[in-house]
Amino acid sequence: MTRDEIFAALGLEDVNSGGYAGGWLDTSGDVIEVENPTTREVIGSVLQCSEDDYEKIITSAEETFREWRMLPAPKRGEYVRLIGNALREKKEALGALVALEMGKIHAEGEGEVQEMIDIADFAVGLSRQLYGLTMASERPRHRMYEQWHPLGVVGVISAFNFPVAVWSWNTFLSAVCGDTNVWKPSSQAPLSAVAVTKICHQVMAGTGFEGVFNLLVGRGSEVGDRLINDRRIPLISATGSCNVGEKVGVAVAKRLGRSLLELGGNNAVIVLNDADLEMVTRAVLFGAVGTAGQRCTSTRRLIVEKGVKDEVSKRLVAAYKQVPIGDPLDPATLMGPLVNEQAVNDMFTAIDIAERQGGNVLTGGKPVETDLGGYFVEPTIIEIAADADVVQEETFAPILYLIEAEDVNDAISIQNGVRQGLSSAVFTDSMHSAEMFLSHEGSDCGIANVNIGTSGAEIGGAFGGEKETGGGRESGSDAWRSYMRRQTNTINWSSELPLAQGIEFG
Repeated sequence: MTRDEIFAALGLEDVNSGGYAGGWLDTSGDVIEVENPTTREVIGSVLQCSEDDYEKIITSAEETFREWRMLPAPKRGEYVRLIGNALREKKEALGALVALEMGKIHAEGEGEVQEMIDIADFAVGLSRQLYGLTMASERPRHRMYEQWHPLGVVGVISAFNFPVAVWSWNTFLSAVCGDTNVWKPSSQAPLSAVAVTKICHQVMAGTGFEGVFNLLVGRGSEVGDRLINDRRIPLISATGSCNVGEKVGVAVAKRLGRSLLELGGNNAVIVLNDADLEMVTRAVLFGAVGTAGQRCTSTRRLIVEKGVKDEVSKRLVAAYKQVPIGDPLDPATLMGPLVNEQAVNDMFTAIDIAERQGGNVLTGGKPVETDLGGYFVEPTIIEIAADADVVQEETFAPILYLIEAEDVNDAISIQNGVRQGLSSAVFTDSMHSAEMFLSHEGSDCGIANVNIGTSGAEIGGAFGGEKETGGGRESGSDAWRSYMRRQTNTINWSSELPLAQGIEFG
């Protein structure tokens, strides 16, 4: 699809409002010119929100919450179902927009929209399963149980690399839980957020619940800081770097609010001597090269037992040299550009540091010149020591650090020896090694896989990590509890008033 075809299918204009408060606002902030990272050409623009726009958006969300929370949860789920169906109709165009605006290949862009559809389906089922427990009371003729209530207005701060899917993980679940939402997308990918909000508006228009899905495009220093410090917002869910997460977490904690943080990964794949090396090559190639290394679950470190290190290195170097790099809308392309010039600079700075710290570039490490003019780079493998300082940090780029390990214990120690803890994987045919990796003495990450790579989590499991990754959980399992408040209830249906713990008073 061309840029004009994508815009027409999604109702985008050359200049778009960045504020939605139950209806589109005449936003008055500065203009964001959105650059296509493939060509460096401006493809459209968004008018950012001012402080006055911010107040209108929060007011819309607050007022709608009072009514939305009283709608039965299955009815709320019906609206999410309709949005999921609308996304099905717009899947190709929205996936193409993600590729155009962010640079991931079209197949991954459509995959991201499919995640939205899947989580919509999950949320619809969840709307009939917001269960609470019944507990046995120690007092006669008393009933004790817990129930879950809607929390309020949820602020969702999303990153450029998944400009639509992560919003849906949060918003579809919180919506069926009875919350309203304010979305602050990345300024690197605001058009995708505008397009999704237009889809939501088409479904919600005329229902009286237009203010469930609100949009706030604006500077972090102007409206982002207000959002995280606003006592009217009980929960902030933020996806981004560890530095961003620290700022958000501190601000929200200072006002005793809740934060749900999904931050840096620095993910590792462990390869043991008995691994299937064909599977390893395929999994690592996608994990490290997919989305040009710009996933929070991208494979950053490859920790290989020394008996197979040379063979693994040989296979991967050969595979890397065959990766088609170019226009992400071309079906033959497997790796598109980095998102902007700063990302390119960060990548080559990290390579320079790695070489100064004893690293050896096995392949890649250079810019890629194309007729397109975008931010293209070669995917890079660097053999390096586990304790090199650069390995402790996450560079959001297709850099893979190859590290030798003595055995499974050494490999697990190396993997866990960083401050981040999102996704991890081991490749082995040994039940002993696999179970050790998944045990209390194994991986310290929120996600731990056996014979599967670090990237490409399913929506059915709770997604998130430990340590500086933030500890949050989104998407499946019981992550819905983050968006609700728990209440314990005790009902006395006797004519007596016994106290707990057998206390006698009076």
